[in-house]
Order: sequence, then structure tokens, then C-alpha cells
Amino acid sequence: MQANHDDVSVISRLVYDLCGLTLDTSKGYLIESRLGPIARASGCTSFAELAFKARSPENHSLQNAIIDAITTQETLFFRDKTPFDVLQYKVLPDLIDARARCNGIRRLHILSAACSTGQEPYSIAMTICETIPDLHLWDVNILGIDISNDAIRRASQGCYTPQEIQRGMKPELLNKYFQPNGKGWKIKDEVRALVSFARRNLLHPLMDLGPFEIIFCRNVAIYFDAQTRRNLFFRLADRLTPNGYLFTGSSECLSDLGPRFVPRNYCRGTYYQPSLPTLQQARLPTDLYAAPAPLLQKL
Repeated sequence: MQANHDDVSVISRLVYDLCGLTLDTSKGYLIESRLGPIARASGCTSFAELAFKARSPENHSLQNAIIDAITTQETLFFRDKTPFDVLQYKVLPDLIDARARCNGIRRLHILSAACSTGQEPYSIAMTICETIPDLHLWDVNILGIDISNDAIRRASQGCYTPQEIQRGMKPELLNKYFQPNGKGWKIKDEVRALVSFARRNLLHPLMDLGPFEIIFCRNVAIYFDAQTRRNLFFRLADRLTPNGYLFTGSSECLSDLGPRFVPRNYCRGTYYQPSLPTLQQARLPTDLYAAPAPLLQKL
């Protein structure tokens, strides 16, 4: 099934409405390869017909299938490395020092947005295990969220093929935090217990999440248009605790978003602290970064 110009237009608008991803007119091949099987299985004779069916409010399963097929789930353990160096040698020591006088349980809640199949939140969990010796005194929760049902299912299982393990996993950490599972590997229970997963659409309000001491949101906003990207990072910044830390992708710079997003550098890595009290007075009006209007449904 081929996608003509009109097909690309209606599918691109559908994908944008469902998950905020922007597909330009050159993505006909992507639509054909990823959505062609879904269109045929749904009895559609064109991609325009597929889009029409998917816009039916009760057709949740078809919408989810389109999202799973079209979203990029490229990920690996300790991706780009430098954010995890910053986490281990700067952010976690600072948090440990700040809570040194705290009596009882010490709180550390982290969000991994667009977590795909779980490699990022598990990498965060292993970094914490390697850095905090008295972990039993801490209330650690790492929440991984993604719009793809299939990605969340796989992340929750914590099982990875040898090929997935070879992409970024250090041998010493593999032996310490994984156990053999058939022909692959499974994350050990003590690490899995630090992480929870939920299906969430980043276009929708996030007020019920957090606050978080640390947020990772890497390599997803590069697929959004400028306004959607702006909305997302302001809403994420509002879910941080005072002095909280925000990590973005290696190619993502937020300095164009205003004085809240001053880049800070450590270990050749970059992070942001948009909730620092000294920056709050420079905060932009809330109507500039309000969540988009409700879409087809709450996914």
C-alpha cells in the first residue's frame, strides 16, 4: 500500500494529535513500512481510511497500535554516558550532602520521561546503587513513563536480549545487577524494586506526578515542533523540587527557552536547574506553556 501526498498529510496530522510527533512530507516511506500492516489488518484500502477509523473515539486499540508502530524506541543502557557521569559524580553527591542531617528516610524521586523499553531508568537505578552506600535509608522511586504500551510492557519485565545488553552495558554491572534468563538477561529484583513504570502521554497534564528531585527527558522533544517542545519543558520544570535537576539529550539545548533554563556543565555533560529560587522571578507567564487542549482521548 502506497502513501500519496494526501495520505501523508492526514496521517501526519493524526500522529501529531495522538502523540505530538511531527512527520514532514518526506516520511511517506515511514508511513508505508510501519503503518501498512496495520492498515491492511484493519481492512483499510488507504491510509486516509486508516486515519478516519483511528479518529473514532472508541477505537482505542487502533490508536495504540499506530502509536506503538510510529514512535521511535531507540535506546540503550547508559546512553551518551555523560549524563550518568554527572548523575554519579555531581548530582547524587550534592543530594547526599544536602540530606546528611536528615533524620529517618531520605527522599529521592526521579522521572525518566519517554523511557522506551526501560534501559534508561534501569541505568539510573544501577548508578544509584553504585553511588549511595546506605540505600536502605533512602526512599528511592524511579518512575519510567512512555506512550507505547508495548514499550512499557517490555520495560516492566526487565528482560533483555544479548544484543540489547551489549549496547552500553558494562560487564561488571551486568554480573552484579542481572541474572541469566533463558538466552538473555533479567534485571535483579533489588534493582527492579527501585523502578516503576506507567503509560503516559507527555502532551497531557503532569500535575499528578512528582515532585521529582531529578528528571530525565532525553531525545524525545527533538521530534516535537517548537511550541510543543516549549510547553513540555516548562511543564516538566514545574514538576521539579526546588534545586531539582533536569537532563536533556546531548544535542538538545534549552537556552532558547529563557532565563529559567541556564545550562550548567560538569564532566563534559550539561544539566539544568530551572526551579532554583533565584530564577523564579524570571519565570514566563503560565499561559505561554499551558498544556495543549485535550486531544482525541486521554491516552
